[in-house]
Amino acid sequence: MGKFKDQLIANLETIDGFEARPSPVAGGTALFFRGKEFAHFHHDQELDLKLTRKVIQSLGLVHPAGSKVHPNRAASSAWIELRIESEEAVHRVADLVRTAIAKL
Repeated sequence: MGKFKDQLIANLETIDGFEARPSPVAGGTALFFRGKEFAHFHHDQELDLKLTRKVIQSLGLVHPAGSKVHPNRAASSAWIELRIESEEAVHRVADLVRTAIAKL
């Protein structure tokens, strides 16, 4: 696994009910909370997270430019692609994952 992906998963492993395991749908690694998939990695530096449209909009998050996996994702989607390209991003994405878990 990639350095930042490993750091993110290690950061989240303290959450009771959290698991990182193979995705039955997306391939690669997916994140589960109490058996329900709520995120998956497109590659080691990009997480696709189900965060809810309301939260995405309230936080001012935008779909990244140059998306190869979901280039035409609707602005109203409950999912957001998050790039993880620094240790700072690991912490920011971990906070967003915790927010997503709280919405499950």
